[in-house]
Amino acid sequence: MTTDAGSILVMAGTGKTGRRLVRTLRAAGQRVRPASRSGEVRFDWSRQATWGPALEGVSAVYLLAPEDPALAAGFVAQAVDSGVGRFVALSGRGIDRVGDVSPGMVAAEDAVRRSGVAWTIIRPNNFSQNFSEDLFRQPLLDGRLALPIGETPEPFVDAQDIADVAATLLTSPGHHEQVYDLSGPRALTFAEAVATIATASGRSMRYVELTPEQYHAELLTEGYPAETATALNALFAGMRAGHLAEPTDGVRRVLGRDPLDFDTYAARAAAAGAWS
Repeated sequence: MTTDAGSILVMAGTGKTGRRLVRTLRAAGQRVRPASRSGEVRFDWSRQATWGPALEGVSAVYLLAPEDPALAAGFVAQAVDSGVGRFVALSGRGIDRVGDVSPGMVAAEDAVRRSGVAWTIIRPNNFSQNFSEDLFRQPLLDGRLALPIGETPEPFVDAQDIADVAATLLTSPGHHEQVYDLSGPRALTFAEAVATIATASGRSMRYVELTPEQYHAELLTEGYPAETATALNALFAGMRAGHLAEPTDGVRRVLGRDPLDFDTYAARAAAAGAWS
């Protein structure tokens, strides 16, 4: 891998894609600045005083969108003024069709497009690791994952594949002004995904279908804010419409190999104790 002089700022450097990207870039000999509220490099979207120090000596940025869309353009402009010449922005597949789900992502996409420097946008499907590290893990441990998704399949994408793609885009030429949809190699329903994890982990797990109204009510009962419940329902509405259902060739186009299959992900995660 090659890159311009300077370090690579990895935002959310302790997150699902960020920490994998940091590891991948460092293994390739790159200088990396993992940024987070409490990580190696302190960065807080709500504290603009942290922006400048985080950008010192940085030539490329792996950009994760702020929750507040008003912040994206200012940060990108400051980054360019400080010497950043390349952005890779993590967005979400279908965001151009259901943009109200994450206005921050929409704003971040727009900001890098207008930056005047090299940019690439990646739009992944739902992460496989959502089942083992995030939103769906505790419900699976409790034996019941309940969502309003129906029979619409999803080609879940592995977070390491996203990190590998991002590493290539940050350090290799030929990807300027490109938008890559990233998915796994095949689509499966949430019920099939849960069954796969149950088999791999040896635990009793089941998928339960909810109506959007039931899902909204359960989220409120679990303590989620009403606006979060509404946004998640909007996301699942887009998924039910089939916007994310077809596998894409984005991983192969960038890396020249197939993405990781969900069965392999589940077996590896179970072996690592994800659902123990």
